[in-house]
Amino acid sequence: MTDRRKEILTAYVFLAPNFIGFIVFTSAPVLASLYLAFTRWDLFHAPRWVGMQNFVSLLGFSPSADESTSILGLTRVPYAPNDPFFWQYLYNTAYLMMAIPVTLFASLMLAIALNQKIRGVVVYRTLFFLPSITAGVAVLILWKWLYNTDIGLINSILTQLGVAHPPDWLGSSTWAKPALMLMGFVMGVGGSSMILYLAALQGVPRELYEAAQIDGASGRQQFLTITWPLIAPTTFFLAIMSVIGGFQGGFMQAYVMTGGGPAGSTTTLEYYIYNKAFAVFNMGYASAIAWVLFVVILIVSLATWKYGGRAVQYH
Repeated sequence: MTDRRKEILTAYVFLAPNFIGFIVFTSAPVLASLYLAFTRWDLFHAPRWVGMQNFVSLLGFSPSADESTSILGLTRVPYAPNDPFFWQYLYNTAYLMMAIPVTLFASLMLAIALNQKIRGVVVYRTLFFLPSITAGVAVLILWKWLYNTDIGLINSILTQLGVAHPPDWLGSSTWAKPALMLMGFVMGVGGSSMILYLAALQGVPRELYEAAQIDGASGRQQFLTITWPLIAPTTFFLAIMSVIGGFQGGFMQAYVMTGGGPAGSTTTLEYYIYNKAFAVFNMGYASAIAWVLFVVILIVSLATWKYGGRAVQYH
């Protein structure tokens, strides 16, 4: 055997465990879920092929039970979604994602502050990054206690400030989503986004700022003409990853803190998939939801890549 073939064989041997793991734990389950999306399976009986029925039940619309109405002499038959919960939970998912731009902007501002030459800056960077590496469930339980209506620290502070009736943060459909968004903002502003922004800022040549200062550019002008264009690729990457993570998120918060309530106001598509799969054992329907979610993420990601990528290339 030649040395070239030995090198190739050695490379295949080293790649084999990762390749086998990818096939067994990633590719096979994905293909299996695609098949199950067209079946009805409850774990106790063999899967039964139902074709597009799961997708029709999920995305289709049917005439509602309400009486038809007439407008200008024309009969209009109102339609209602076959699965109104899917659209409600899709709305919940999109609503919670509204915190993404604010979190990214705050992460950038924090990274700019921590990029200054100040005493003990390494300690500050560590303190701001520390919450993002703590155990997820433990942090969620802590926040659940903070939001407690009667003994929670947040409502205690509001009471001391003179608020007579503090919000029922996790027990009210009005306040539950904002409460989760606030928690996500506090936990995410000093996390990986801040680290990546900090790395991008340190890659901006100092000579550009010095030249701008000589020309009399203000701090705002330096940010808009130097900092923002040069860190645009980092912002673009973080935006795409945050959107993907937003569509795939919400399970732990709902499972640990709210149970998806109140009235389904904090149930996301990920938690809906879990409920369909492991609460009512409707694996086929859960697989259909997962693939619809995949298509939504793909479309949004491609749109972001197309229009956001142009902006990055322009800069």
